[in-house]
Amino acid sequence: MFGGPGAHRARRRHPASTHRWLVLRHKHGQRPGRQGERILKHPKRVSALCLAVLVAGCSTESEQAGGGFPRPPTPVEASLVSGSAVTDKFTTVGTIEASESITVTSEINGIVTAIPFREGGRLAAGDVIARLDDAQLKAEALRAGAIKDQRQAAWRRIKSVVDQGAGAPQDLDDAVAALKVAEADLALAETRLAKTRITAPFTGVAGKRQISSGGFLRTGDPITDLSRIDKLRVSFAVPERLLPSMKLGAKISVLTTAYPDRELAGTIDVIEPKLDPVSRNVGIVAVFDNPDELLRPGMSATITAVLKERPQALTVPSAAVFVEGGQAFVYVIKPDSVVTRTPVVLGTRLADIVEVTEGVGEGQWVVRAGHQKLYEGAKVAPTSAGDETPGAAQ
Repeated sequence: MFGGPGAHRARRRHPASTHRWLVLRHKHGQRPGRQGERILKHPKRVSALCLAVLVAGCSTESEQAGGGFPRPPTPVEASLVSGSAVTDKFTTVGTIEASESITVTSEINGIVTAIPFREGGRLAAGDVIARLDDAQLKAEALRAGAIKDQRQAAWRRIKSVVDQGAGAPQDLDDAVAALKVAEADLALAETRLAKTRITAPFTGVAGKRQISSGGFLRTGDPITDLSRIDKLRVSFAVPERLLPSMKLGAKISVLTTAYPDRELAGTIDVIEPKLDPVSRNVGIVAVFDNPDELLRPGMSATITAVLKERPQALTVPSAAVFVEGGQAFVYVIKPDSVVTRTPVVLGTRLADIVEVTEGVGEGQWVVRAGHQKLYEGAKVAPTSAGDETPGAAQ
């Protein structure tokens, strides 16, 4: 029973146990025997036996420490991939201008007799800004009127004679021509007289006066500035690559440092036909209402132009996206609460969300917070800010 060929193999010790047995015999002063002597004579065999003992011990300790239980799911915050309104915008700095602005001047020479407007005040169209001495021009108008009346009376007499066949038609033609010259002279005199009253051509706000009563005003001398500021313009430039996105009537917003809490809306009114040959930018002019007249011409403004609007673009929270090696990723939560690292293509970035053009679909759940401790295939315990849970949604 014990003498068969397998008996020797049954009694053969495991190398690790053999090494421990040899060490114990050597420790107690006992000879190791022929098998032990053969092992001790070869140091490489001894090292291999020691390594086997260490591995076996570590494996046993690991199994005891793990206890055989699986790793618990990692808690994460989840967010639903959904459609949101995304707007592509371009922001730049522009200069505000008055919709109408002129320097008021005189068309004739004359002495200033009155300046009835208030500096910085509002003027309606037709309000008098300045008056010039008109005594001489009034006299010339009266003289022209009298000459016109005289020529008209002569025309009537000659016409009556010619109608009766007693006069020459040439006399009537001369009378008609003389009357027309008299009428033209009267119109010229009245026009020159009217120019002594300098009025506002449109409703606006007057600037400071640059003349004084009693001063001599020459043709072209400035009197004051007049600007319409209830409706303003803003000029700005955009790069040539954005020219296809610039459309007449497109929306813009205007914000100034003087009134940072007051944003005004306007529309693009002019797209210049030529680009700047140096900067390769195209000039844009937009118009907007300034109902309280708080903004003034010459102010700088931050202009935001709307390039394109997508009402149902797929978006995810910005915190859900992480980048490795230049590639953007998100962790998608599958129905079994296992995550998979998914590459995505990003579009427009907003303050707290980012558009995803490729990689995920509407209705999927992604990890919004906690992806730093995840890996491919990790089990998660997702939570959501809403009533719907990731598991129920999928």
